[in-house]
Amino acid sequence: MSWEVVIGLEVHLQLATQSKIFSGSSTRFGAEPNTQASAVDLAMPGMLPVLNEQAVRFAVLFGLGIGAEIGQRSVFDRKNYFYPDLPKGYQISQFEQPIVGKGAFTVTLSDGTTKTIGITRAHLEEDAGKSLHDAIPGASGIDLNRAGTPLLEIVSEPDIRSAEEAVAYLKALHTLVTYLGISDGDMSQGSMRCDINLSLRRPGASEFGTRTEIKNVNSFRFVERAIHSEIERQSDVLEDGGVIIQETRLYDAERDETRSMRSKEVANDYRYFPDPDLLPVVLNDETIDAIRASLPELPDAKRERFKEQYGLGDYDARALCDSQAMANYFEDAAAAGGDAKLAANWMLSELAAQLNANNIELEQAPVSAQQLGQLIVRIKDNTLSSKMAKQVFDALWQGEGDVDAIIEQRGLKQVSDSGALESLVNEVVANNPDQVAQYRAADDGKQKKLLGFFVGQIMKASKGQANPKLVNELLNKALK
Repeated sequence: MSWEVVIGLEVHLQLATQSKIFSGSSTRFGAEPNTQASAVDLAMPGMLPVLNEQAVRFAVLFGLGIGAEIGQRSVFDRKNYFYPDLPKGYQISQFEQPIVGKGAFTVTLSDGTTKTIGITRAHLEEDAGKSLHDAIPGASGIDLNRAGTPLLEIVSEPDIRSAEEAVAYLKALHTLVTYLGISDGDMSQGSMRCDINLSLRRPGASEFGTRTEIKNVNSFRFVERAIHSEIERQSDVLEDGGVIIQETRLYDAERDETRSMRSKEVANDYRYFPDPDLLPVVLNDETIDAIRASLPELPDAKRERFKEQYGLGDYDARALCDSQAMANYFEDAAAAGGDAKLAANWMLSELAAQLNANNIELEQAPVSAQQLGQLIVRIKDNTLSSKMAKQVFDALWQGEGDVDAIIEQRGLKQVSDSGALESLVNEVVANNPDQVAQYRAADDGKQKKLLGFFVGQIMKASKGQANPKLVNELLNKALK
């Protein structure tokens, strides 16, 4: 029997503010435990929260970026629950009046089709602390450095129907928020993580099945695997005549399975009420318009511009606009090299291969956009063949200096002197009469194959420095 999967995602996005949402404590990642927690974060008596204006601005920027409704009056609520890493006994969040209302987000799937996923809301809230289970032998500790870190929780409609769609949505969201500059989106540091709400129903059914929630999944790959695992678990239960229990589960990547954590809380369990220490946030039209005016060029608009301005195909434009860093690098390399298509080709082949092989991000690449541009200049002026250029690129990657210095040191200048090459061509033709006779007796298809023999001889004689394009032209004349 087949089942249709219904998925909604709740993405917890850490906003890129320097300080926490209700205190002046730093949000820097990686500090020693409990060194970035103020009296407000520790919930000491009498401490009052002060809202971080930048967090509000970032939330509005996100809402405008997806064309969502902006709540001109939003309210902070207390979400009451007990957990060791939540010293106040409640989390300051937003419930009935979030800062971002309904919107929609269109993603492109691997087959080139698009899908629009509804956004239910996006609300501001503070993060909780973190339990440490391996820092103290025989005991657990609490690190409150994360307590009060500003989060934007982005809640989607249950419009997602597969793991592929879920990952495409998350990747597109990641691209958007990094373009907007409201988050670094670093999933390894918890800057972006998501809860997966998943249920199964028969195809064509109007009612949703009972859903489970998989908490805090922090990589695209784990999201995909967790969804597949939970689909398999729920379908096994239903096929055996069982019922799905509404609960919160966690994904165990080592075992590739989801496990029950606790029964699923509902809104009533949290006893939400407006936080009496925080006034409602009221945004007038002038403020929203000012934030709208600061919107950067967004990924979809940039892709279209790249196609129109640089003559790139859809695939290249999409790949280069996957991140702001990639797009910026491309534009700098294209400007320095004077050839956008060559810049795109080098970035999506040699540069991408080196990044993958070394498992590093573009920002860590030892070859700058300007250096790649210089390399392209030397390809275009025929100083370097493609093969030589790859050698120079590898040397740049190893930090051996700039392009011209590497060319000089390695003696990599391509021979493009037509007179010198013509002498070489004539010599090779004269020394190989049998191959010349075979070539002249062959049809067009075989001639192309036989031509390789002569090119190889000339490249050997020139120690690989003959201009291949010019050699081919001269050979075609000499062999007629």
